[in-house]
Amino acid sequence: MGIAFDYAPDRPEHIDTILNGLDRYNPETTAVFQDYVTQQCEDRTYDCYANLALLKLYQFNPHLTRDEPTTNILVKALTVFPAPDFSLCLHLLPPHILAQNISPPNGPAPAASDAPLAEAVQKLSILNTLLEQANYKGFWEQLDSDDLYADLVADVSGFEELMRVRIAVTVGQGCREVERGVLEGWLNLAGREFEVFVREICGWGVDGSEGVGKGEVVRVPVNKENEAKGTVVREEVRFDQFSRVIRRAYEQPA
Repeated sequence: MGIAFDYAPDRPEHIDTILNGLDRYNPETTAVFQDYVTQQCEDRTYDCYANLALLKLYQFNPHLTRDEPTTNILVKALTVFPAPDFSLCLHLLPPHILAQNISPPNGPAPAASDAPLAEAVQKLSILNTLLEQANYKGFWEQLDSDDLYADLVADVSGFEELMRVRIAVTVGQGCREVERGVLEGWLNLAGREFEVFVREICGWGVDGSEGVGKGEVVRVPVNKENEAKGTVVREEVRFDQFSRVIRRAYEQPA
């Protein structure tokens, strides 16, 4: 049996009580959820169900919306990719904020009060798209391309480390070996830092590749996700089924 969507092992008791009662729709609990988002950013925990509840409260009470908790929720959602949490959060944002991300360049400009949040959502959406495309090197390049990204992820403790772990998990599910240079780009690490992360945190090996002009190769141990398994398809056809086919071939058309 899989883990329930609303389960979070580190969720405080008072938050669990709110989520399982009518108070989750009480505007007065907005401040409680906002403090909980801050706590998640500081202690590297994550509670998607509670974060969605806060965004739902913002939907019902637009005057209570705050940019910082909203962007922090989106950044935290990035750290659990390839789970669809970012998209879930994105679709709870106000339509006028999302519209700025898809409007043409010559379209109407956003209201002054909405511009910072709309720009932040657009920037984070670009990162999410790169992750969905498995363009991990492009993700790091985009992250370093604008100082705004540094401001957006500043509140999330260990953001880069969390992203490296998620990228490594995804790579380990689909690869048995990767060229070192390629993986360095995917993890945005090089030299001693790269070797420590790969060997000690991931438990992978780094070997010299055979052949002239080839560099080192990172080898991923076999697991249930990356193991190549042959599939044997067997079809059982009874003789009487063939007899009907042969008989119909000799039947005269009516």
